[in-house]
Amino acid sequence: MKRREFITLLGGAAAWPMAVRAQQANMPVIGFLSGRSREDSTQAVAAFRRGLGEGGLIEGQNVFIEFRWARGDYSGLSALAAELVSRPVSVLVAASPPAALAAKAATSTIPIVFTSTDPVKSGLVASLNRPGGNATGVHLLTTDLEAKRLGLLNELFPGATRFAVLLNPKYPAVAQQAQELAEAARTLARPITILDASTDAELDAAFTTLARERVAAMLVASDPFFDTRRDQIIASAAQQKLPAIYQFREYAVSGGLMSYGVSLSEAYREIGIYTAKILKGAKPADLPVMQSVRFELVINLRTSKALGLTMPDRILALADEVIE
Repeated sequence: MKRREFITLLGGAAAWPMAVRAQQANMPVIGFLSGRSREDSTQAVAAFRRGLGEGGLIEGQNVFIEFRWARGDYSGLSALAAELVSRPVSVLVAASPPAALAAKAATSTIPIVFTSTDPVKSGLVASLNRPGGNATGVHLLTTDLEAKRLGLLNELFPGATRFAVLLNPKYPAVAQQAQELAEAARTLARPITILDASTDAELDAAFTTLARERVAAMLVASDPFFDTRRDQIIASAAQQKLPAIYQFREYAVSGGLMSYGVSLSEAYREIGIYTAKILKGAKPADLPVMQSVRFELVINLRTSKALGLTMPDRILALADEVIE
């Protein structure tokens, strides 16, 4: 090979990444901020990409996505949000309630598409129908269902003397969760033991305490930190042969006994659709906040058998999905 030809080929190879970066520079950039982790969000992110695709946007072809994950450490969300805003991004997707608050604090001009438990009360929007400002998204009914989950445990264990509840004291909605669970426990006449955990060490300590407590079953409250430790929590519950109910289908699929809550994948698909609309010219102020309306009760019969439980027919009849 001639020296000139070699230099030309070498220059072309070296220039290829620069060409890719230049192409990306001409694409709109979506900043994706989450309090969760990449590992526990695989299905959710796939659903987000499906939503983008419904709006004609394909990652790597006509849009670029910058991901930032807090991995359950909410104290780092502000810095991650500021980093994306300085990038700058065309749209900031805040895919968890703590991330939504960090995004709102970081910018009043860049459009924000969020998932949030109570966007009006938390100040993200003026109202659900008329958000105003630079933010809209999905009102994710997660913390609102804690009482329903406790009721399902009560149906499964009608003779129980006590249930345990795992809460994260650093979660923005923890006060609402604690209040609703206390009221539900009084209504059911079932005392509850509340255990707090916001770190790995506290999570281990909580299960150590549970080993000493005489509880019939456990409710793991809605919280992205617990989502990032999903496998660890399920394994610890299995080790103690402790039945538990969780918020998302992903827990039951991973070996948890049962879950009741909204479809996380459907919510992420919806924020993908809204993100595409905004990138095509829609304004967040004109897009009403959507409410998650698809709920699913998922039961893992394999786990039930491993725990030596017989799932009542009345609960099985209510299930949207039974894993056998």
